[in-house]
Amino acid sequence: MFLEAECVDKPAEVYVRINQVGYRTGEQKLAILFSSSKIRETYTLTYAGSGERLLTIWPLKSEAKTWGAFEHYYTCDFSRVTEQGSFFLIGDKSGTRSPVFQISDNAYDHLQEELLVFMRQQRCGYNPTLDMVCHQHDGRSFYGPMPDSSYVDVSGGWHDAGDQLKYLITGSYATAHMLLSYSLYPDRFEDRCNALGQPGGNGIPDVLDEARWGLDWIHKLHPAPDQLVHQVADDRDHLGWKMPDQDPSDYGWGKNSYRAAYFANGKPQGLNKYKSEATGVSNLAGRSAAAMARAARIWKEEALDPHFAGKCLEASISLYNMGKEKEGFQQGNSYGAPYRYGEETWADDMEWGAAELYKTTGEDSYLEDAIRYARMAGTVSWMPLDTAKHYQYYPFINMGHYALYDAVDDSFKDSLAAYYRSGIESCLARAEKNPYGIGIPFIWCSNNLLTSLIAQMILYEDMTGDDRYTTFLVQQRDWLFGRNPWGTSMFTGIPEGGEYPVDVHTSVYALTGMEVSGGLIDGPVYGSIFRNLQGLLMNDPDEFASVQNPFV
Repeated sequence: MFLEAECVDKPAEVYVRINQVGYRTGEQKLAILFSSSKIRETYTLTYAGSGERLLTIWPLKSEAKTWGAFEHYYTCDFSRVTEQGSFFLIGDKSGTRSPVFQISDNAYDHLQEELLVFMRQQRCGYNPTLDMVCHQHDGRSFYGPMPDSSYVDVSGGWHDAGDQLKYLITGSYATAHMLLSYSLYPDRFEDRCNALGQPGGNGIPDVLDEARWGLDWIHKLHPAPDQLVHQVADDRDHLGWKMPDQDPSDYGWGKNSYRAAYFANGKPQGLNKYKSEATGVSNLAGRSAAAMARAARIWKEEALDPHFAGKCLEASISLYNMGKEKEGFQQGNSYGAPYRYGEETWADDMEWGAAELYKTTGEDSYLEDAIRYARMAGTVSWMPLDTAKHYQYYPFINMGHYALYDAVDDSFKDSLAAYYRSGIESCLARAEKNPYGIGIPFIWCSNNLLTSLIAQMILYEDMTGDDRYTTFLVQQRDWLFGRNPWGTSMFTGIPEGGEYPVDVHTSVYALTGMEVSGGLIDGPVYGSIFRNLQGLLMNDPDEFASVQNPFV
């Protein structure tokens, strides 16, 4: 009887979730604790090296609705701690410990360089990670002004996620985003590699080298003022694991040979059963124009290459004109399956392109256009919605509102800020319904939504000086680095020595075992989505089985 009672009274396991990378000294610092029974002990913040106890905390019960697997959620708040160093939290009775984490104003100083490591792995053409050259026959034209199957040089760019096809839809945004990141934080980026991505600096920050890789590719995709290639290859690429220089996919010219190059024409496309939707080309042209216009300023103002700056400005103007002439969206193409990037928004991209061109040229017509497109785009976003089609609202944030903000009067500044605020408030309301304070719907690519929400809050604060969302932003960031049900980072290789995704969907890992840091995984999905997946296979037992929940 005594042994039986002892087993009944034994407390359930407690799980401690923290941001594994760490916290800056002046920001909110919250850990999440959860268990199937009540937690009746204090937790102590302890120096990892010396074992010195710094702060004892009573966990505070969360009143938010749980996700079904664990009934009891708590927070440990150590925000008042400003001492810097390596720490862990430990239960004073159970001995339950968190991973070691940093409190340091320098905790994030070099992570941007790790993201660029993954971008270099994705390069098509010369790939510095693998030290090989691939897909030199890209490509053969379709839907262009020349006869189908004409050769066009669209080599370069980046492979898409774990596959080896290439999209302007995503490549244009990656390029523009890197350029904006450099403009916002020019002193944070380092020079570790040359232009080819090989070790050894070249006097240019690596983020600009990587953006230049994208810009050079966009120039190839835009060989004439009225021409724009938007996709190279299609789902015929999906043949399992393969090294990029030995690609067995066959588009009609034999294996590892020419691949389809799809020109944007503003009309539905598809060479087989499935057709995309399309109403124009503005999403592609506007976003690419924005990248080119900002590049023109950077390469001119920093005297990197005045000739290249002029070439970028010329391309930006012609791309923007394409977008005005064929207003609407062009989606990605599929061949053997209905899956594609289904972007449907475009006014935000034209606003972005017009705003960047106004800043580069000073021509009032671009400012007038940008304001018109801004009003069209308004608050259109995934943020107030609980679901959306795949990539329907790509790139998941309206960058045009930020680009335009400094160029307009105070009244329209208020409108642009209100557009951003509306979306953030929708996410904030959603966040109050779960113990992690996460504000996104868990649809496909949920981590893209989360990083875009974070970016929108960063840009909103930069625009307005209003820091009301700082704590909310930190909560979203902390989820990405381990303050989530699984205790894992959502980035490969980050933090070093931490819990992060390893067996990711890339041929590089599957065939070589090489772990490449800086890749953001798709992210968790609603249980209702996961349970309806077909053909899903686990290579190994689920190491997170004990903490899975039926909701996310």
